[in-house]
Amino acid sequence: MNNSRRNVLKKSTAMAALLLQTLTQCERVYAYQQNAFDAKTIADLNKSLGLNLPLESSQITINTPEIAENGAVVQVAATTTLANIRRWIFVVEKNPVPLVAIFNLSEDLLPSITARAKFAQTSDFIAFAQLADGRVFYGKREVKVTLGGCGG
Repeated sequence: MNNSRRNVLKKSTAMAALLLQTLTQCERVYAYQQNAFDAKTIADLNKSLGLNLPLESSQITINTPEIAENGAVVQVAATTTLANIRRWIFVVEKNPVPLVAIFNLSEDLLPSITARAKFAQTSDFIAFAQLADGRVFYGKREVKVTLGGCGG
């Protein structure tokens, strides 16, 4: 009986250690840069993320509604034919906090992302595509909002 308790205790300790290791790794996976969310302009955002000067690209396709009746939930999507995309950065230019999301991609994933964003007012939705070599390209599209999503 004493041996059985020791085995259970050993296994429980091992499981707890494994769980703790998993949680600490998840924290690293979902970590974000607070300064990027503190940026109030796109120039500040690019500086906080250390991005090279973005260039507009016709190879980025933006799919958003032309008019959003409610800015609280607007479906936005970006896809590209550019090769070696490592990161998508979604931005709503006129929001109090322009950064919507950052998506880090591996080479195994298609460079196509769909998400939902909040629009405070009529604004450009901009999708920045960062390549593995550090170059940054963007595509943008205006979304007209009839009812604001950030308190309006």
